[in-house]
Amino acid sequence: MKIAQSRYAAGAWKVVSETLNFDPQQAQLVLAFGERKLLEELKPYAHLRLLYPSAHIVINSTSGEIFSDKVHDDTIIVTAIELEKSTIRTTQIDITDHTESYRAGEQIGAALDAPDLSTVLIISDGGVVNGSDLISATNQSLKRHVPVTGGLAGDAARFERTVVGLNQDPQPGKVVGIGFYGDGIKVGHGSMGGWDAFGPEREVTKSAYTTLYQIDDRQALDLYKDYLGKYANDLPATALLFPLSIRATAESRPLVRTILTIDEKAKSMTFAGDIPEGSLVRFMRANLDRLVDASAIAAQRSLRQLGTTPDLALLVSCIGRKLVLGQRTEEEVEVARNIFGDFPVMTGFYSYGEIAPAGPDTPGELHNQTMTITTLSEH
Repeated sequence: MKIAQSRYAAGAWKVVSETLNFDPQQAQLVLAFGERKLLEELKPYAHLRLLYPSAHIVINSTSGEIFSDKVHDDTIIVTAIELEKSTIRTTQIDITDHTESYRAGEQIGAALDAPDLSTVLIISDGGVVNGSDLISATNQSLKRHVPVTGGLAGDAARFERTVVGLNQDPQPGKVVGIGFYGDGIKVGHGSMGGWDAFGPEREVTKSAYTTLYQIDDRQALDLYKDYLGKYANDLPATALLFPLSIRATAESRPLVRTILTIDEKAKSMTFAGDIPEGSLVRFMRANLDRLVDASAIAAQRSLRQLGTTPDLALLVSCIGRKLVLGQRTEEEVEVARNIFGDFPVMTGFYSYGEIAPAGPDTPGELHNQTMTITTLSEH
């Protein structure tokens, strides 16, 4: 695998790294992560197509761009990949409403499934998609277990709209699937939150899609405020400090869900992912040191899963983590670099949802408030 990276910032493009003998004419995949308003103004697809005439070019908006061990805003980070021992296929699905998400996942799975499929990377709209349905349907449409990773596009902390595009300038409502094929490609993955759970586990007794109405037959918002104490006065801003841990069943691994909005009249909370009735939930709170440590754990897990030195590490972290960590945000990228060492190329973005298996042999799932890392290698 040969890789070149370039960066657009302050009105100019600059090549920042390039593997020896990398040939832009032979690059098969280009990942471009950038600030949404900059993408809409610059329209970088034509420029990238001239540079990489044979590549599948995927562009998406972010809540921050990751390059090496740094976090950037208001830039575009481009990673061009020349595969030597494997191949890729891509597909793009349009959606206009979250109810179409399951269908989109089915179509992605059907389009990419093959006996030699090694892994699927999904880059999705983060505004109208139901990420839980999207990933569940993708998993079910594949004839065998294949790791599914990736992320939902971001829009800084504005939550206005997100944009994604395959072989075009990005637009809202696009979902892109990338399949990697052949025995020559190896993949590892790791995901970790680092939040502290507190209080007893409780049952969701009334919910609809992503909106939680009742926990243990109590109004969800009232119970939430009881746990927050003095922090309840600063809602909804303080909700990022207190996400929810959720298990669909008693046997499931816990996932983290970000609270997006609260409704004082309905006494409800809306999350960035499904909250099914009957699921088990616990409140969580921020621990900045553990959030940073979680990134190191995710990196270590991805290395163990990969079993060799990675060529590329793709980091997808949550906008909620970035807002909570503040000036310490870069630390979670730096600790991943310390785990990987100098060799692998690192890229990624801050997202509205992260996609990765929760464990070594589990299917891909939608996460919030986590650092997820996908490592790729051709050896």
